[in-house]
Amino acid sequence: MNNTFVPNSLSSAPQAVLDALAGQLDDMTPELRKAAAFVLENPNEVGVSSIREIAEAANVKPNTFVRMARSVGFGGYDDFREPFREEIRQGRASFPDRARWLQSLSKGGKLDALYADMVSSAISNIEDSFANIDVGTLKQAAETVWAARRVFTLGVGVNSSNASNFTYLASTGMVEFFAIPKPGSVATDDLAWADSRDVLIAITCKPYRREVVEAVRIAREQGVKVIGVSDSAASPIIIGSDFGFVVSVDTPQFFPSSVSTIAFLETLLSFVIASATPEIVERVEQFHRRRHELGIYNETPER
Repeated sequence: MNNTFVPNSLSSAPQAVLDALAGQLDDMTPELRKAAAFVLENPNEVGVSSIREIAEAANVKPNTFVRMARSVGFGGYDDFREPFREEIRQGRASFPDRARWLQSLSKGGKLDALYADMVSSAISNIEDSFANIDVGTLKQAAETVWAARRVFTLGVGVNSSNASNFTYLASTGMVEFFAIPKPGSVATDDLAWADSRDVLIAITCKPYRREVVEAVRIAREQGVKVIGVSDSAASPIIIGSDFGFVVSVDTPQFFPSSVSTIAFLETLLSFVIASATPEIVERVEQFHRRRHELGIYNETPER
């Protein structure tokens, strides 16, 4: 390619870069072919390794990777690996690879860029999530929660704390709210006696947790109304649910972001309270009055 840059469509697609590299193998010197073969066999190393690290792993000189990158139209190795780094930034790499990429940023003194990416992704996730949520559907879901006999909020892994936080806040004004699975139990057992009078709010994102998917399936069979919160309209807990809400979870981190999930749950709760009968205000007042009476709050004495 005469040392010219590849087109934008190529530089934005790691697989296209690999295909171009494979197409040049026959014309490469033995050393370049050695470097190219290492990349083709270990593409996940490109986005997370410095030129020195990948050259050492391939047992060639760092400059060999510079020449290899130029052979397929890039200006150097940094340009060559950018599509692979972008793949990680967009969350399409595995968790371990994304963790290694974060480590590479620290080694390269690029934490300022990581900070900016984290802030930007958090804001974008919230904007994207709420832009795609229908307010009318959210209101219907909230009314269904308020009318339910019991409400179960299911989350495992990082979503366990999200489910627990939602349940804790809801319990200041409502009864029969349960975060599941309960300690020492499994979600399917916790739902054993649930029926059409109850609601299950289930949360999981890719890679979808099997126990959450299974609990949702069983809940549907029992007639439980299901509110699914996930990162895709194709999620198994969204498809077939009474209410499905898609949240954006993209992040430079190695795990899905919880920012938009928490924001959504807080909004859902605010809609529940807004849709409730006046008794909920009395319950909230009673709950906090009890806390004051029990001395739970560290209150400053009046002077």
